[in-house]
Amino acid sequence: MPLTRPRTRTCLLIIDMINEFSFDGADRLMPAVEQAARHIASLKRRMKEARLPVLYVNDNFGRWQSDFRMLVARCLEEECRGKQIARMLLPEDDDYFVLKPKHSGFYATPLELLLQYLEVGRVIITGIAGDNCVLFTAADAYMREFHVAVPADCVVSLDADRNRSALAQMRITLKADTDPSTRIIDTLAA
Repeated sequence: MPLTRPRTRTCLLIIDMINEFSFDGADRLMPAVEQAARHIASLKRRMKEARLPVLYVNDNFGRWQSDFRMLVARCLEEECRGKQIARMLLPEDDDYFVLKPKHSGFYATPLELLLQYLEVGRVIITGIAGDNCVLFTAADAYMREFHVAVPADCVVSLDADRNRSALAQMRITLKADTDPSTRIIDTLAA
């Protein structure tokens, strides 16, 4: 009997999109984040229709006594810059979440065990920042032998050129599928 179950499912990872957006440069980033959030929301709807898991992988923003539900509540407050994004991507009861202390969703988190439990073999990684947390999570997923997809229209960085470079790096080095989300959605049944 094999020690591990087959990894055949696809999973959507939403990186750091539940966010107060209180960092330097967030104002100029918001139009791109809102556009990416619309694409992520559409991708999430398709994942749900296909009964595939959705995981929120979010920074704890240095708040070690925080939890994901508290973060969501803060982001939905009236004065929060990230309120519209949080509403668009509001976690549902059957979604999963992992709080991460550093850039990669795998570093010092139970993400790998959760993906094994869910029998995931392919991860679709979305969110911010493409040249940082998305890149490091994608690299760690690739090193763990997951098939990686990073839809270009679902990833944003503070600098558009660095975002394009990070996507190219993921496509070349990590063999990631960086097609737009509409094309990746078409492969969900595959």
